[in-house]
Amino acid sequence: MERARSDGRTLLIGANDNDNDKVSGLGERMTGTAAIELKNINKSFGPVHANKNIDLVVKKGSIHGIIGENGAGKSTLMSILYGFYQADNGDILVDGKKVTIPDSKAAIAMGIGMVHQHFMLVDNFSVLENVVLGAEDSAMLAGGLSRARTELKRLEEEYELRVDPDTLIQDLPVGLQQRVEILKALYRSAEVLILDEPTGVLTPAEADHLFKILEVLKNEGKTVLLITHKLREIMAATDTVSVMRRGEMVATVATADTSMAQLAELMVGRSVLLRVDKKPAEPKAPVLEVDNLTVTDSRGVQVVKDVSFNVRAGEIVGIAGVSGNGQSELMETLAGIRRATRGSMKINGETIDMGSSTLDAADMRAKNMGHVPEDRHRMGLINSFSEYENSILGYHRDPAYSNGLFLDLGAIKKNAVGEIEKYDIRPPNPMLKTASFSGGNQQKIVLAREIERDPEVLLVGQPTRGVDIGAIEFIHRRIVELRDAGKGILLVSVELDEIRALSDRVLIMFDGKIVGERGENADEGELGLLMAGVEDKKNAVEGDAR
Repeated sequence: MERARSDGRTLLIGANDNDNDKVSGLGERMTGTAAIELKNINKSFGPVHANKNIDLVVKKGSIHGIIGENGAGKSTLMSILYGFYQADNGDILVDGKKVTIPDSKAAIAMGIGMVHQHFMLVDNFSVLENVVLGAEDSAMLAGGLSRARTELKRLEEEYELRVDPDTLIQDLPVGLQQRVEILKALYRSAEVLILDEPTGVLTPAEADHLFKILEVLKNEGKTVLLITHKLREIMAATDTVSVMRRGEMVATVATADTSMAQLAELMVGRSVLLRVDKKPAEPKAPVLEVDNLTVTDSRGVQVVKDVSFNVRAGEIVGIAGVSGNGQSELMETLAGIRRATRGSMKINGETIDMGSSTLDAADMRAKNMGHVPEDRHRMGLINSFSEYENSILGYHRDPAYSNGLFLDLGAIKKNAVGEIEKYDIRPPNPMLKTASFSGGNQQKIVLAREIERDPEVLLVGQPTRGVDIGAIEFIHRRIVELRDAGKGILLVSVELDEIRALSDRVLIMFDGKIVGERGENADEGELGLLMAGVEDKKNAVEGDAR
């Protein structure tokens, strides 16, 4: 994968001489123009060596990607740069000067800002209040909030980060909340902006807009460090990319000189299949039939409107749509979590009047329906519980795990060990708190729990959200294996590529309705138009003409 030359440069094995010259010469081209340099950075947490002799050079006015699987050490490295952690040894240089960064306040003073994967905002504060929070003693507030408002408006216009300063954070969609985090950093005069997995909670459209903002920041002379495991985003947004694996920096290369396949192999340490390998479906009789299902939310708004469809045994039916068009409410209703207003559902031949049904999630599991929820933290796991406890969550009353009033802990732990081995859950420790597992391994815990119950119907929401490329390949393979075993699968994902790759049929939702159905070779452009509420290309062209 890599080898060291006598001059100390890191080369990519498998690249030709020209490619190696490009990779090895990158550091030389950046010398003298570095915004950030990290030299021989090491960090351990007990026996875990999270960062091992890390060297990194980040050019001023560039977008520099850092990629790696979950647990590769990316976030630890950036937390050292931002002052959350202290390196065990090594040097940090900002603008060529060696510095010590004892905390985030010191990092901010040096012009380093960070947007975390989970936003650090106060929900019941306004945008303006969140932006100035923690900077009350700055010169910008000398003239009161009115001066801060003026500065915020300037930043919004200069960097195309427009958001109403008086809106409460809790009333903003996720994409706009992220803009507030970026504005916070710019308000504090950040010249280097670190974004940790910034698109993990964004729709594709929101992610595209974010990358436009990053390009504006770069053109204004800012330096961006983009931490992600999504290769498509790296290829589209960055100038340079560094690859981490198991705590080490294994390569740095100009993005234009590499490919997704090469980066994937560097990340994982082996060749990775970047497509879903599956044979044609052999669907049989319907195992799930939904008829005129309507769901009204707590505000009295219809979020699912007269939806009808079926899922047959031995097929994957994907639901494509921009987030917020009723997919989440549909899945929660089918899983017994949310009540329907009217409509019916037939599962394995049994008809249920959803308008009058009092069935809950436990009842639906008893009817052989599995559910992998969209938000594993909120609905799929209890992070303070151990892995073995989460492995039977919702199934703890099964005779296999309980004998009357008491749980059979021996049987539960034996089950967990089997799932850990079968699903390659790391670390392989059923006693570990679930919060200590990476996102990809948390997702495997949920997937293993549901699939190993051998459901006839599996509802899967956002199966690979926040999951690294190695785990994505594994999860996709498991879903296809379940289909090939004759099960019916209903899949919801905001990743259109994932929907197209996995689905045998694609349903498109817009404004709570099913507005179209396409086969497994669905055209991406056509799906995008339907997701936007445009019925066909002809109408789109006529609309443009008008």
